[in-house]
Amino acid sequence: MTYRYPQARLLVFCKAPVAGQVKTRLMPEMSAQQAVEVHCLLTRQLLSRLNAAQLCPVQLWCSPNSEHPFFQKCADDYELSLHNQKGRELGERMRHAIATSLVEASSVLLVGCDSASLTIFDLSDSIERLLLGDQVVIAPAEDGGYVMIGCNDDYPTLFVDMEWGTDHVFYDTLQRAEQAELSLSRIRMQWDIDTIADWQRFCDLE
Repeated sequence: MTYRYPQARLLVFCKAPVAGQVKTRLMPEMSAQQAVEVHCLLTRQLLSRLNAAQLCPVQLWCSPNSEHPFFQKCADDYELSLHNQKGRELGERMRHAIATSLVEASSVLLVGCDSASLTIFDLSDSIERLLLGDQVVIAPAEDGGYVMIGCNDDYPTLFVDMEWGTDHVFYDTLQRAEQAELSLSRIRMQWDIDTIADWQRFCDLE
């Protein structure tokens, strides 16, 4: 496959689709199995878009590991490689994935599998910013977090001892980047699918 940015890598973080362990905030309005189906749909939709766009090599980073049949099916259906997330908490797992990928790449983007608003243009724009000299690129989310972060090096300060899941993760990240004197740019505001209202918003766009 010929990629537009062969020296970049796009890392997709994904949990194994186990009932009661994914998209739990969609319950009880949805059953645990319905929440699993939403999780799988969103993941496959993202991977399909990335596969068609051919921006750069795609890596699916799996939790707790890549052995689940869903991950194996994704590897069969799309052009990607499977990797195991490693670390006790989210920040450690993100940093490990980024640092590992940077061994062979000049820049990486890390995204979740449930951002409904993140477009191929957003991703290509973020890669371009890294190529032009930004050290970090981030896509803020309406809930105060972020749905994507891109780096051209290993920056532990952005991931260690962060209060993940709070409404100030994005601003904490900005503050840490400023303190570390990292050049950071942000792309447009995004949203992801956590609640029933988010899911309805997504369905209204389809």
